[in-house]
Amino acid sequence: MTTDPLAPLLDLVDVRPALEKARAEADSAMRHRSLRRSGGAVAAELGLRSAVASAALEGHAYDLEEVRNGLVTDPVVQGSLRAAAALDGLAATWTKAPRQVLAKLHTLIARDLVPADQLGRPVAAGARLDALMAVVAGRSTAPALLQAAVVHGELLALRAFAGPNGVLARAAGRLTLISGGLDPRGLLAVDVGHQRREPEYVGASGSFATGTPDGVRAWLKHCAAAVEDAAAALVEVGELV
Repeated sequence: MTTDPLAPLLDLVDVRPALEKARAEADSAMRHRSLRRSGGAVAAELGLRSAVASAALEGHAYDLEEVRNGLVTDPVVQGSLRAAAALDGLAATWTKAPRQVLAKLHTLIARDLVPADQLGRPVAAGARLDALMAVVAGRSTAPALLQAAVVHGELLALRAFAGPNGVLARAAGRLTLISGGLDPRGLLAVDVGHQRREPEYVGASGSFATGTPDGVRAWLKHCAAAVEDAAAALVEVGELV
């Protein structure tokens, strides 16, 4: 019998209730009436907001309207936008060929930032990255939010690729939510939640990297809270579109 490597994380104090609450908030938001008439417009707006937030967390913050109007050429922002636009198309392949998808995401994100021979190629490959890719490929049956948090946190800690690893980690986290069924339409702008809680995001991700139970617990609870923020943003945008 193969042991699920993520199962013990559900037994950390307060983690399971936090994940369940975030899932309930996300499910409720996705029943918003606006999605029946303008789901595509809502998804596009939230994808834009998520990409801008992710770039901001990487230290490249710009006004949302300037980005929307095509006035920002910053390559980190442009890479984040390309990744956000590609997530839906990559979701079906993510669990089948995670390394291939990660390489594609890195190429989209970093193509104007690192030498061509480094695109899609990990610079710090090893057993830990192999283990993470095995989790993505089906070694775990843990809730999608838990898997997404681990993917996100591990890629932040590993810094396995050249360039803006944070943008890559956040894109992979969103992709895990989409492919795992929590956010099948790509409507949760989780990076907006991370940005709204930026000091907590930075502290919790650093704690996760220590590998201690308390550090992992802090990160998982932060990720659950960010999904709740994303659910609130979905309702907010749905009311406007």
